[in-house]
Amino acid sequence: MNYQLNTIVEMKKPHACGTNAWQIIRMGADIKIECTNCHRVVMMTRQDFEKRLNKIIKD
Repeated sequence: MNYQLNTIVEMKKPHACGTNAWQIIRMGADIKIECTNCHRVVMMTRQDFEKRLNKIIKD
């Protein structure tokens, strides 16, 4: 999949706040994403991110 910084993505499982839309705020060996609803930040490896990614909402 083609994604970059500030891309809005949809993850497979929804966040506890009820949304599953996340914004990519850091990229490298690890990827940091921020919930678009409650602004919770989660950092995961690129491999985990690609496994949990469902689709790209907004590029």
